[in-house]
Amino acid sequence: MRILFITSTRVGDAVLSTGILSYLIDRHPDARVTVAVGPAAAPIFHAMPGLERLIPITKLSYGRHWFDLWRRCILRRWDIVVDLRRSLIAWMLVAGKRYVVPKSEAPMHRVELLAATVGLRDAPPSPHLWTDRRHDAAAADIIPTERPVLALAPAANWRGKQWAADRFVALAERLTAPDGPLPGAPVAVFAAADERDQINTVLTQIPADRLIDTVGAIDLPTIAACLKRCALFIGNDSGLMHMAAAGGTPTLGLFGPSRQELYAPWGTRTAWVRTPQSFEDLTGAPGYDHRTTGSLMGGLSVEQAEAAARSLWHASQGDAP
Repeated sequence: MRILFITSTRVGDAVLSTGILSYLIDRHPDARVTVAVGPAAAPIFHAMPGLERLIPITKLSYGRHWFDLWRRCILRRWDIVVDLRRSLIAWMLVAGKRYVVPKSEAPMHRVELLAATVGLRDAPPSPHLWTDRRHDAAAADIIPTERPVLALAPAANWRGKQWAADRFVALAERLTAPDGPLPGAPVAVFAAADERDQINTVLTQIPADRLIDTVGAIDLPTIAACLKRCALFIGNDSGLMHMAAAGGTPTLGLFGPSRQELYAPWGTRTAWVRTPQSFEDLTGAPGYDHRTTGSLMGGLSVEQAEAAARSLWHASQGDAP
């Protein structure tokens, strides 16, 4: 059996799509799977069982990337084609079954919408991260198990969603203080190499003897393995947030100019906190342009984030509702 799975170019959306892919692999354990995905998100699938081929989708003018994908796939007969991009590719290939993500008739979480693609909206499978022994061994060298580790992801793919770096530092100080839920805990910081300048304040203000700096140093599967070993994750609405939640780490997402009802971290050990201003208030302001507007997260205080983090931590330990 051959499966073609067409998913997102963005890391976060690709992670959210792994639930239905894992579901298909469980149902068809002998299937050979081809994943068409953006280059940045492709490493998420490197350790996936049954992977036959990864096809990078690099956006080209006039939609030429879709022709390139069609050209690479047309000579095969596919038993199942899943198209989460509504690209028409599913209808241009020889396939036994075709699943195309539906348009949302009402606001729903992205995981639920993707699950509806394969008829599982009422029981959406949770996102899943695949790692192998190499990634797990590397993570064991990076994240200690002697005491809990606090994970931070203070960057974002655009400035509007990025909470101030000095607030991440203040929050980490409170959570790892002697009276905090993670007293004396090491702090692991995750971000891409090109995001180092954005978060330099975090890297320089966390005490050096407790800082675990992974920025730009490890690949996504190793990051996934590292996040699984952390006790608590706090980050902006980002791909790393979704990776932490998929790995089962208690995950707090910070929201402002993005919709938590669509993109909150998914799972039983997750929570979110947002600015007092709504998404509509922030993105509807005069002069708003996501390409040039600075951070819109200023309304979210350290106190609010701390309260949400403490609540999530206690709930994850089973000693709070």
